Amino acid sequence: MALYEHVFIARQDLSNAQAEGLVEHFGQILKDNGGSIVGTEYWGLRTLAYKIKKNRKGHYGYMRTDAPAAAVKEMERLMGLHDDVMRVLTIKVDAHEEGPSAVIQARSSRDERGGRGGFRGDRDRGDRGDRGDRGDRGDRGDRGPRPDRAPRAE
Repeated sequence: MALYEHVFIARQDLSNAQAEGLVEHFGQILKDNGGSIVGTEYWGLRTLAYKIKKNRKGHYGYMRTDAPAAAVKEMERLMGLHDDVMRVLTIKVDAHEEGPSAVIQARSSRDERGGRGGFRGDRDRGDRGDRGDRGDRGDRGDRGPRPDRAPRAE
C-alpha cells in the first residue's frame, strides 16, 4: 500500500464538530476499502486566498493515510460528491513525517510568542524626543491663488 497525505476544505458555515466529523467520515471510507489512517488533524477555520464557491473561509482537514490506490480514488470521488467539501488535495509521499504538521507547528509557535493579539499601542515606540515642536517648518502664511482657477467673486 502507498502513503498519502490528504487536505480538504469544507464550507465555512459548518460547525467545528461537523468539520471534524467529516475527517472521521472520510477516514472510515478509507478503512472500509482496505486502507488505514496514520493520523488526522483539524486545522480550523481559515481565510482563503480567493473565493471558492462564494466562500471566503473554510474548515481545513488533514489526513495521513496508508491505503491502496482504489481506496483513495473512492474517497476522492465521494469527497467530490459531498456538498460540504469545496476542495481536495491528495499527495503521494515516500514517508510520513513524525509529529504534528507544519501548520500545527506554526500555530503553536505563534501562540508561544504572543501571536497577533493586542493592538498597535502595545509596541515599544522608543524615545520620540527628536520630533520637538516641528519648528523647522517655519511660518508658511496663507496660500496664494491657484493658477488654474479664476479668483472667486465675493
